[in-house]
Amino acid sequence: MQDKARNTVQEKVPLRNFYIPEEQSIYLLNSTDAKKLKDWVALCITELQKLGYRNIELIGKGAYGFAFAGLDASDQNCVFKFSRINLPQHIQDRLADEAYMLSQVKHPNVPAYITYQVIKKQGILMMQRAKGIDLEHYSLKHGRLPVRTIIDIACQLADLLKALRQHKKDGIDTPIVHGDVKPSNLVIDEDTGQVALIDWGSSVYAQLDSQGQYISSNVMQLMSADLQTSNARMGDVYFIGQEQRVGALSSPRFDEQGVAGTLYALASGQSCRFGYKAIPARSLGLPVEFATMLDSLLAEDDYLRNQAGDYFLQHMPRLKNLVLPNIKLFDDTAVLPVWVSPKHYELDTVVYSSRKSFLRETSEEEGIAYVDDVQLEKYYKNYLQGMGETEKAFIAAVGRLARYPIVGGLVVHWQAGGIYIDSSLNLYDAELSDAFALAVNNVVMLAQSITRVGTFKACLFNARNTIHISRDNIKQPFIAPDGVSIPYQMAPVLSAEEASKQHSYFEDGRDPDEQLTLPDAIMDDIARLNLIRHTGCIIFEVSELNMKVHSYYRLLDSNAAQEFNSLLQGILHKVSLITDVGVGGYMKLPFKDTRHFSHKPQEPTFYYPAKPQQA
Repeated sequence: MQDKARNTVQEKVPLRNFYIPEEQSIYLLNSTDAKKLKDWVALCITELQKLGYRNIELIGKGAYGFAFAGLDASDQNCVFKFSRINLPQHIQDRLADEAYMLSQVKHPNVPAYITYQVIKKQGILMMQRAKGIDLEHYSLKHGRLPVRTIIDIACQLADLLKALRQHKKDGIDTPIVHGDVKPSNLVIDEDTGQVALIDWGSSVYAQLDSQGQYISSNVMQLMSADLQTSNARMGDVYFIGQEQRVGALSSPRFDEQGVAGTLYALASGQSCRFGYKAIPARSLGLPVEFATMLDSLLAEDDYLRNQAGDYFLQHMPRLKNLVLPNIKLFDDTAVLPVWVSPKHYELDTVVYSSRKSFLRETSEEEGIAYVDDVQLEKYYKNYLQGMGETEKAFIAAVGRLARYPIVGGLVVHWQAGGIYIDSSLNLYDAELSDAFALAVNNVVMLAQSITRVGTFKACLFNARNTIHISRDNIKQPFIAPDGVSIPYQMAPVLSAEEASKQHSYFEDGRDPDEQLTLPDAIMDDIARLNLIRHTGCIIFEVSELNMKVHSYYRLLDSNAAQEFNSLLQGILHKVSLITDVGVGGYMKLPFKDTRHFSHKPQEPTFYYPAKPQQA
């Protein structure tokens, strides 16, 4: 009866809040969906080869389509965007709209439009490929970007925004709004430093100018136009400003906000704009004038934001001349222990956490209790709308950890006397250790600025180890396929110091975010696992016809290998006893090594030194 009630409520949840992830790991798809995806990608590549293009590769996928890259007959690098053919026609038509808007923009920081074709009812947009790497991946690789790089990017974006604001059509002022400025939509050429703004799928003609006045060529157009309905499209809620989020009439101010969020994220090593209250721009070692302008662009007061936007466009050409040698301003050593593997492994890391507790504390959406997917922050970004800014930033910062090849876990306890953090973080790429340390430190700094009493848990596992089990109907039990096993690693022999530490402990107790009740037989095996020294997690994600078993295990006692393996395989054999649906999991940390941090509402002011040579 409870399940029936749950399903009834779930059906009433409005789809307006549904957010498809930009990059869901193929390892989290069931075999049918994975095959469909692979077949579709192969079909797109074949069609492009038939048109004479070569060296075709998939470079991205999103809610509305796929992007491929390849070479034309003259060896020019091109990008091809396909719309998903299973979407409604009016959604597929957005690709034609994007092609039209891109064709209107002629600027050195925008890849040129080439053509738009419809082949067998399939729309294909073709454009030049921007040289380099997108700034989101560049930031993940390098961490905090140098001040010189930040200023150079800001200057280029200011010049581009000016050009979009001054755009004319048939001699009439028709400003263009990109609508989705963010690091992943900016590609940087590492050799020259030039950036290119890509993905014009959210672009429109502005309805208001920068002063908030209606844009129209004559009085009759102004009288006949629908001045109450916004033509704006939703960009990434991690970066767009408040006006665009609430559906205001489109304006060039939208892109000022996207640029502000982007510059802040790149300067702080975050993946969103929301951390500005806890970690303001004036604490990031930026020049005082630029930092003040950036904080003003991110401010809650709209008049101050608009002033800062005008200042940004007017003064960036002058700020470009600042002398900014690359000096070390911060000690970005991780404040939590991070084990770095000497070997490099390819992982598809996914984070499963109790982030829904945060959402329920402030969200008015009753349906949030029934959101079960482990990649919630990618699917349901819009559910963050009701949360405090710093809470949003904290969840995004935990999600950023999963952008690295890492497995492990994290538990944050907020208490009146401070924040207590237990962690097990295992990074499998030594070259990323500095950037990852900054990502870890951002999680801690944001946690320090949150005022609450409670606990937050996060498990980080490798999606490539996910075991998929399906059944034809709910009367059949889930049966694990033959030859499948729950994998685990053997840890190096513990040192005398490590072996003497308090025995590893279990994060037990039913998590309020878990809806799945596991059978007693599986719980008994998990309890026996708890007596063996190890670290890791196991998560069961069960729907009516499909089950996913996510896991990460590292055995710390080589003498217990046979028993440990037997218990893991016993758990997998007993999944046939699971009759409930939902998500549930258990995490084990290697030993008690709790780190204490004091509450800190905001990071202190710290500017780029006035005399950098002396610094």
